[in-house]
Amino acid sequence: MVLKILINILFLFITLVACTSTPHSNGIFYVDFPQTRELKGTVIPLDTALFRYPFRIRVQGDKAVVMDLHGTDYFCHAFSYPDFHYISSFGKRGESPVEQISVENIRWQGESWWALDANKSELIRFSCDLSGDSLFRQKSVNLDKNILRALDFVMLDDSTFIIPDYSGDSRFCWVNRKGRVLYRMGTIPSSNEDAMKHARPALAQAWRSFIDYNPHNGVLAAVTQLGEVFEVYNLKDSTHVVCIGPHGEPEFKLSEGYGIPTGIMGFSDVQVTDSAIYAVFHGRSFKEIAQNARKGIHVDGGQYIYVFNLKGETLCKYVLDHFVYGISVNEQKGTIFATDVNKDEPIIEYTMK
Repeated sequence: MVLKILINILFLFITLVACTSTPHSNGIFYVDFPQTRELKGTVIPLDTALFRYPFRIRVQGDKAVVMDLHGTDYFCHAFSYPDFHYISSFGKRGESPVEQISVENIRWQGESWWALDANKSELIRFSCDLSGDSLFRQKSVNLDKNILRALDFVMLDDSTFIIPDYSGDSRFCWVNRKGRVLYRMGTIPSSNEDAMKHARPALAQAWRSFIDYNPHNGVLAAVTQLGEVFEVYNLKDSTHVVCIGPHGEPEFKLSEGYGIPTGIMGFSDVQVTDSAIYAVFHGRSFKEIAQNARKGIHVDGGQYIYVFNLKGETLCKYVLDHFVYGISVNEQKGTIFATDVNKDEPIIEYTMK
């Protein structure tokens, strides 16, 4: 089990009471949250067993889709919502032109789904059939060869994707629907000047971030997989806030030009709603993970959901009774659905207090 956890970490790898004015060369520190609340989840019973590593959950309308990072036959599984009856699977695993080698993330757009295959360097759109009971591959977009291994994406609008830049030269790439880079934006907000000068690709690997975007308020959020850095980009007024938690920037060591993760596992998912930003946080060091494994404690995921406002100020820390990876937040209903990779029935529902 410990080997599986470490393999998954490496596979994934390749902000206060409120944000204070504590100085930092590239941001501001947060220390704690004004509220801490414990949440107890309800396990959602499923009528089928499908998952190896349920990494993401997305809900829209009367459907929910769970993405299996290591799916055996299919990467994505659709369920009815809110009763979670199995509908169908899509994103078939394989190496043919109409199959996927991997799926890193999935996004709704209207009645269609988009999925990212990093190994094929393509984005794929799936649409529902006339009955609405299954999804089929509708089109694919080959990404520009100048994009270095895309690992996440969001839709800015009907014609543009935003993809993190892992070359180290910028923070994000704006990409059109033909897969071509329109322009690049931002820089890695690191205080590691030596790495910025001499090891930018390795630094970019260490700063691998999960992102989300809400077109209603124009807020793009990025959270680091290592360390504890939370960024808010408001694309409407061009403001950028960097908040750094107690664990600091992502830590890594160089080995043959690659960044090897050290320090802690940080965030694993983020969602921007109309009024707040929710992020799953782990906060466990690689040393702690190894020590727990020797004691027979084998868990994977984060036990915290951090809530920030749209300016990056902290609001609340939820402490969960499960270790989770992905979340889907519905503020109107006051619910959070999360995926627990440690359980045979991995979908957990939380009611926010």
